[in-house]
Amino acid sequence: MKDIGLVIIRLGLGISMMVHGYPKLFNPEKWEWLGSQMVHVGINFAPEVFGFLAGFAEFFGGLFLVLGVFFIPSCLLLAFTMVVATLYHLNQDDGYNQISHSLELLIVFVGLCFTGAGKISLGKKRL
Repeated sequence: MKDIGLVIIRLGLGISMMVHGYPKLFNPEKWEWLGSQMVHVGINFAPEVFGFLAGFAEFFGGLFLVLGVFFIPSCLLLAFTMVVATLYHLNQDDGYNQISHSLELLIVFVGLCFTGAGKISLGKKRL
């Protein structure tokens, strides 16, 4: 039943991340602001590139979660994106309700790095 649980988690989180990342990835006007948030991890150059990468990580990372391919790299990219989002909210002095979403996703993506995608995935080629 563990593999069924992982499919449910992968589908739910993957689709959610795709929906969340789509407007970032396909709206270049947002890239500069998104990428400028990398200042929270000490990076303050090429904000458009990093903004694009954030949208890419969320959209394609979500897609790869759904499919169960490139699973660990996708989870790592999504986890890093959530680190930046969490630091952004912390630096804005947002309340826990705003901080918790990205923090909880960070924890889940790190945890998924240890579980793997499960047997029911395209990465395992055993559907």
